[in-house]
Amino acid sequence: MAPAQIPLLCARWLREGSAALVPMAVVVGAVTGLAAVAFRWLVTTFTRMFTGYDDYSALGRVASTHWPWLGFWFLLLAPVIAGAVYGPIVHRFAPEARGHGVPEVMYAVSRRGGRIAPQVTLVKALASALCIGGGGSVGREGPIVQIGSAAGSTLAQLLRLNTSRVRLLVACGAAGGISATFNTPLAGPFFAMELILRDFAAESFGAVVLSSVTASVVGRALLGDEPFLALPAFAVHSPVEYSLYIALGVVVGIVGVLFSKLLYLVEDVCDWAWRGPEWARPAVGGVFLGGILIAVPQLYGVGYPVLQDAVGGRYLLGMLLLLMVGKMFATSLTIGIGGSGGVFAPTLFIGAMAGTAFGTLVHEAFPSTTEAAGAYGLIGMGAALGGATRAPITAVIILFELTGQYSIILPLMVAVAIAAGTGRLLSKETIYTAKLWRRGVDLDAPPAVPATVHDLIGPAPDPLPENTSLKAAVDRFAAEPGDMLPVVTADGAYRGCVSARDLTAALGHSNPPESITDLVWHPPSINIADTTAPVTTSGGTNLIGWITGESVTGRRHSETRGRA
Repeated sequence: MAPAQIPLLCARWLREGSAALVPMAVVVGAVTGLAAVAFRWLVTTFTRMFTGYDDYSALGRVASTHWPWLGFWFLLLAPVIAGAVYGPIVHRFAPEARGHGVPEVMYAVSRRGGRIAPQVTLVKALASALCIGGGGSVGREGPIVQIGSAAGSTLAQLLRLNTSRVRLLVACGAAGGISATFNTPLAGPFFAMELILRDFAAESFGAVVLSSVTASVVGRALLGDEPFLALPAFAVHSPVEYSLYIALGVVVGIVGVLFSKLLYLVEDVCDWAWRGPEWARPAVGGVFLGGILIAVPQLYGVGYPVLQDAVGGRYLLGMLLLLMVGKMFATSLTIGIGGSGGVFAPTLFIGAMAGTAFGTLVHEAFPSTTEAAGAYGLIGMGAALGGATRAPITAVIILFELTGQYSIILPLMVAVAIAAGTGRLLSKETIYTAKLWRRGVDLDAPPAVPATVHDLIGPAPDPLPENTSLKAAVDRFAAEPGDMLPVVTADGAYRGCVSARDLTAALGHSNPPESITDLVWHPPSINIADTTAPVTTSGGTNLIGWITGESVTGRRHSETRGRA
């Protein structure tokens, strides 16, 4: 093999070889795992800076160790200070880092070919960590999904991969984010396939599984292998109890839809009320968020210890309902004022409160035939997630992995399926797709099918002069995503094309030509099976654009799906 062939063959292997997905998925998983660990450290660090504790939510209305003279009134200042820092950063460097993250990734995959700006990784990490550490009642899963997805997209863009592989590496980052955050290597791939790619192709599934496992290994190596929830074993006491879990699915499904509606209603109210610069909005809105935290300090940050206490049976019915409603408003306000954080964890929190409250009532009514209220809280977590996101497979698997209790799998599946069905009956959109639908983006609608070839034409790659050396042509192909480049004469007239395959074959000859002149040929007329094809004027002398086989097949696929 000639040395000049190596860059070209490596580039083609990365862009086309199935085996190339293995190292790329591992790299994305490792980077995402490290990013998840770093992000969790940032959240803990900022929480400690504001409160003096690693997690403030379960402590009650106590003073910060840094500002003891303020008493619990520091809760009014923490969101304001945090917003004053991250608001200008997000506004200046990455406006897409605002909000809960997952809809932006879904939009990038569906409409932008998976391309996400590289700076989103750092801005999202800093903004979300400040928001959560300063009392923002949001989750860390959405940010980590967006951070991992941005890392996968950045790697794919650096390697100049084609669109399908860019999307796949974005999904690998999303899977790694969920896996490293919850220590759930199986739920991560299903989250990526069900919500991000919205497809279950075998090759894609293998890559996201590999990325998820890698991220989980990195997370476990650095953070340990402790379970997310430490709970006693639960079991179904009677077959009659399944009817109660069906009722729980309906109730929590309604609660999940109400949370989604309230989230965007509060955001609309904030948009209507705010008249100042966007960079100042989080700081000013932080005053109102601080007021909620003073009233219910358990809503500070993510709130996993509070969730643990609720499922463990440490709260009375009234407190459970207060926490459920309070979390809805606190999370909605955090997002509405321009905060950065996820809604995945708040959905679990709300489901746990609603489920435990439901379990408290039924256990008091039927003590001998029902399990403890905590069992219903666990099932409620999955049901809320299934109802709000319309991703039942992810909801079932993630709750099973979080608890490690096989005894809950049957009631969990029943409740999640009922909750997802209830959510679909009450709302066309999910908590994620509603944000895109409000922008006029319908992910379920097929893209518009072009009427003519002209609608598919994109800008052609920079052409090669016909006297280009083989070495220079190899360098160009190594930097281009396609496998064919146009060739022009000295006066700029289109002469034909040179393919990577012909160039590789020429390099393998004992006496290769000095330039690409003898390798130029005229491709046949445009055909759906062509990998790439130039578009010229009728005389064939002027290159006016470039059309790829990937674009054509993608449009035909959309057309077929639309007809179905």
